[in-house]
Amino acid sequence: MPIDVERAVAAEPHSTRISWSHKDVQLYHLGLGAGVPATDPGELRYTLESRLHVLPSFATVAGGGMGVIGGLSAPGIDVDLAAVLHGGQSVETYRPLPAAGTATQTSRVAAVYDKGKAAVIVLRSEAADDDGPLWTSQAQLFVRGEGGFGGDRGPSARPASPERDPDHVVRCGIREEQALLYRLSGDWNPLHADPEFARLAGFDRPILHGLCSYGMALKAAVDTVLGGDVARVRGYGTRFAGVVFPGETLRVRMWEEKDGGGEGEHGAGRVRLAVTAVERDDAPVLADTVIEHT
Repeated sequence: MPIDVERAVAAEPHSTRISWSHKDVQLYHLGLGAGVPATDPGELRYTLESRLHVLPSFATVAGGGMGVIGGLSAPGIDVDLAAVLHGGQSVETYRPLPAAGTATQTSRVAAVYDKGKAAVIVLRSEAADDDGPLWTSQAQLFVRGEGGFGGDRGPSARPASPERDPDHVVRCGIREEQALLYRLSGDWNPLHADPEFARLAGFDRPILHGLCSYGMALKAAVDTVLGGDVARVRGYGTRFAGVVFPGETLRVRMWEEKDGGGEGEHGAGRVRLAVTAVERDDAPVLADTVIEHT
């Protein structure tokens, strides 16, 4: 089912109204493993409605994650969903996300790249409420078997890897039922719950959602480097480098980089992350991962 690149990129953006409440935010945070210890003031920022702060990665599931769904239904895009892999994700926020809200989310196909054996569809979604822009998210989706059409290969530059020991290392345990809880935020792919489906996909058991690992790593960095202040995050991007299974442990290595200057008491900077699976000899999970912050 070939992709009509010109038609897909030229198509009118798809807009939809999305809404969320504090319950959606709390469920998302619990799906990332928040709330342990349950009475820890740092964890209550993610779980108690009277103190609720919203991780920027919530943008990937707000409204049930309709941004990606809307993009894949664009004219010119007719692909087998079984051939689609989530290759990368980024989110840029313009102000702290409200714990409850309604917004208009507009999605479009920003680009289609030819990687030879696969095509990469870049889906861009922008959300705004009555007070203005909230976030821009971008997903890179690999579609196996759809490359070789002679198109642009796309950018290949990647962030440089730090050549020193990390400033912080955090281990994040993944509960056995965590994928079952996380999928309630909108990703119902049976790959993350049904053992038979997972075996058909080549895995001996269900895997954790990549966007769950994405959110867990952000929370670990916010809590470790940014003093728990989610409002300091301005952008967050990653490349999905491998899978992780419920019951395993993520090792999150963090490198701080300061830009100097900036507004407020902190100044601007970034945190580079490398996320691996401890029990499988630190097999890569997230790579080329960068948090931009104030």
